[in-house]
Amino acid sequence: MVDIVERLRSACAQVSTDEADLVDAARDRWTMAATVARRPDAVARPATAAEVADVLAACSEAGVPVTPAGARSGVCGGAMPVHGGVVLDLQGLGGIVAVDDASLLVDAGAGTMGDALETELRSAHGLTLGHRPQSVAISTVGGWLACRSAGQYSTRYGKIEDMVAGLDVALADGRLIHTGGAPRAATGPDLTQLFVGSEGTLGVITSARLRLHPAPPAEIRAAYGFESFAAGLDACRRILRRGATPAVLRLYDTAESERSFELSTNVLVVLDEGDEMLVRATMDIVADEGGERLGEGPVERWLAHRDDTYDTDELARQGIFGDTIEMAAGWSSLPALYQAVLAAVAGVEGTVWTSGHLSHSYGDGACLYVTIAGMGADWYVPAWDAAAGAILATGGALSHHHGIGLAKARFLPAALGLAHAVLVDLKRALDPAGILNPGKLGLPHGFGGPAWP
Repeated sequence: MVDIVERLRSACAQVSTDEADLVDAARDRWTMAATVARRPDAVARPATAAEVADVLAACSEAGVPVTPAGARSGVCGGAMPVHGGVVLDLQGLGGIVAVDDASLLVDAGAGTMGDALETELRSAHGLTLGHRPQSVAISTVGGWLACRSAGQYSTRYGKIEDMVAGLDVALADGRLIHTGGAPRAATGPDLTQLFVGSEGTLGVITSARLRLHPAPPAEIRAAYGFESFAAGLDACRRILRRGATPAVLRLYDTAESERSFELSTNVLVVLDEGDEMLVRATMDIVADEGGERLGEGPVERWLAHRDDTYDTDELARQGIFGDTIEMAAGWSSLPALYQAVLAAVAGVEGTVWTSGHLSHSYGDGACLYVTIAGMGADWYVPAWDAAAGAILATGGALSHHHGIGLAKARFLPAALGLAHAVLVDLKRALDPAGILNPGKLGLPHGFGGPAWP
């Protein structure tokens, strides 16, 4: 490894083997990160796409694993170097390169922090990306794209894969390629979407062209209560069916409504922003679909606490292991999926909490977000096995926006079926040495057995 570190230093201005840097780069925000973490041998911090390419070419030739990383806010172990090697820290590739106001496009580096991007777009250009995940202050553009991130306003603006118009990508052998860029094109398969969601296993995103919107001049808030979660789901379905797409449409079951709002009902939080005429029409449709009016209080409470997180390390020291499971399904499957996942996890010995809410809605379906907790580390794997089994048996998607990483890697072959073999073929074609983020997405690699569980 000494020889490769010296070669990396000739390829990249900043390469560290300092113990503190290695410890810091060993983990992300996954619940089991502290248990699984392994220190890398080096951390490379490129400042340009050319440096990224040179690092990858050197590691590919030497057969050294590379784990791309941004701000490491992921919760699935996707940025953890579980087979050692080099962590490729992309935070040096930050900042807005150009804004095309007429075309509503921005070119931004992969290391650009989410809150910095949005602040500059609004203050300097009167524009917005419309992408605001809970992790907006601790996540990067590249991380969003790598995991197919969803922001809290996705019902209005879409997910990150809807916002990306093109990418610059460094391949494992050091080639730099550009994909997309036009508003629409019929130039073969969409190679941009090949890399979006690939979690750094097929290539390393160095910059992106993203679609923008004018900063919204109007906002309206409202909240409603429903007697059952199923009734609330159906109301959300009807709202989308009528063509209304409020930025925020979040339905909480009774457990989460009592915990978050101190209300014994199934609370629907609604917020829309944009042109005032469109917003008023949207909120009129929402009001027309029933539910007990609860005023704006629950929305204000949600806004005040929407970025709250819990300290998983502190909970673990108390013997409590918690996690969130996000999944997606069509409207016809959602009620059964909600019941099946909660029942499956509740049936695992040691479970102390299960609850759920709907967080992102579309015309064909929505995302369910389930919170679980249990006693002892031995509870965690059986709980996830039960949840994943219920999701797949009910026809749901294994992830809506957190991605797969290491936490769900063992489930992905079953989730994709024969299509997973196509992903394996793509991996071999684009990364024949198998160096890019080994251990993730259930892909084979040559660096030993599974890192977890």
